[in-house]
Amino acid sequence: MVLLDYIINLSIFSLMVSTPLVLRSFINYKPLKECRYGVSLYAGLVSVILVMLSFQQQGYSYDIRYAPVILVFAYLGPIAGIITGVFALLARLFTSGNWYPAIIGWSFIMVGLTILHFYIARLSPIKKSLILYATYLLIYVVTVPILFHVFPHKPLFHLQYLLFVMLGVAIGSLLIESYLKLYRIINENKKMEETLASSESKYRLIAENTSDLILVLDKENSVIYFSPSHEFVLGYERLELEDSNVCKLIHPDDAKSFRENMMHLLHNRESITMEYRLQHQKGHWIEFESRCMPVAGEKSIEHIVLISRDISERKKSEELLLQSEKLSIVGELAAGVAHEIRNPLTTIKGFVQLYKSENQSFKYNDLILSELERIESITSGLLSLGKPQAIQLNRLNLKVIMEETLELLSPQAHMNGIQFEAHYEDDSFYIDGEKNQLKQVFLNILKNAMEAMKDGGIIKVNLRNDGEGNCIASVHDQGCGIPEELLPRLGEPFYSLKEKGTGLGLMICNRIIKQHHGLISYKSKVNEGTLIEIHLPLTS
Repeated sequence: MVLLDYIINLSIFSLMVSTPLVLRSFINYKPLKECRYGVSLYAGLVSVILVMLSFQQQGYSYDIRYAPVILVFAYLGPIAGIITGVFALLARLFTSGNWYPAIIGWSFIMVGLTILHFYIARLSPIKKSLILYATYLLIYVVTVPILFHVFPHKPLFHLQYLLFVMLGVAIGSLLIESYLKLYRIINENKKMEETLASSESKYRLIAENTSDLILVLDKENSVIYFSPSHEFVLGYERLELEDSNVCKLIHPDDAKSFRENMMHLLHNRESITMEYRLQHQKGHWIEFESRCMPVAGEKSIEHIVLISRDISERKKSEELLLQSEKLSIVGELAAGVAHEIRNPLTTIKGFVQLYKSENQSFKYNDLILSELERIESITSGLLSLGKPQAIQLNRLNLKVIMEETLELLSPQAHMNGIQFEAHYEDDSFYIDGEKNQLKQVFLNILKNAMEAMKDGGIIKVNLRNDGEGNCIASVHDQGCGIPEELLPRLGEPFYSLKEKGTGLGLMICNRIIKQHHGLISYKSKVNEGTLIEIHLPLTS
């Protein structure tokens, strides 16, 4: 029965220690020292309950009311310990007599524990508990025989009682330490989760608000995550991107190299940079540069992170720079060639003028001189490529220039089975321009149209007003046509679709029209023909 009483007391004590500790873990945890007085009061009530659960053996009362007192001293300090001790004393006085010796014994214990605590303040709570319990044991062994006159000849009397109290202190310390360790683990995990959530939130904030495209792929190149910038740059809806394989959006010419780069990355586990084209939702292609980084799992690469940037504008700038370099070379070359042509041209012109003065009846005199002057103007234009000069603008009727150009080319067109079909919306289309330069543009474009029509046909020439203050001069042939993907390159230096072409004709035309504040557009279909439109501002 005595053993059962011990077990009951220790079990109830364990329950009363552990219950508030566990509840605080889930409700509102605060460190013990921040609520020391509340804990000391609760420990005092536990002491009272333990006194009420005391049992008798050999005429003496046994309880472990000092176990919570020692624990409070160890974990919360002397003041809290004395508060708990007062509850233990009052319970003792209420349940039995001998008040005077009980008060003296309690005072010795409180003073001894308080003084000792200041010397062991830096030790851990468990060590404090052991030392405080040893102090309590010493005071108990010395004072009880004197105060209560029991077993004065046996210094280790009540040994089972002291072991009983020791078990209570040990169990309480283990429970409290377990709780504190559990809290530390929970708190560390919570902090890690908060840090992870904060980090994830920051990275997501960056990923979802950057203009760069952030893409996460698995080993099969399926999309795991994509930043919202994909929707803006590529034009696809979110569901379309989630259900797609990235390789399906890559340009066919770039798909093979993309896969090879991905295999290289997975095999060598190293970051790479590559360029490729992705198809916009509207069908056109966008140039991207991607930095690809592997994300390692436990055994192999699990994901691939691609940070991509639209480099279409950069590519255009590089092309413009290249074109500028070509133009510089063209300018130097053209200036050299024109300089060499001008000297014999001047001689020829002089002899033609002399011939004209002696043969006034020759009907082609004026035409020959006019064309020589145009050749001279062209050589001046070539010289201007090397050293651009401001053009002299005059008020001109574009219809007259077009008619003169058609008249000049009619014999050659007739020989090749080609007819000009001209339609003018009005009789006058006045612009500010340089006659010879504009005539050179029309001649170049019409000659290209004639050369594209090996089997003859009709070339439609049209002049109309677009209603917005511009004149549109269009030339539509029935030739072989130009592939759509080659149209953007028309007008580049040294780029020509003709076997013996130099690529300078359309380049000079583009430059002349640009100097006249206009623009040239090209439309073509293979085997159907080409439409070239020249937009020039009309004078008011």
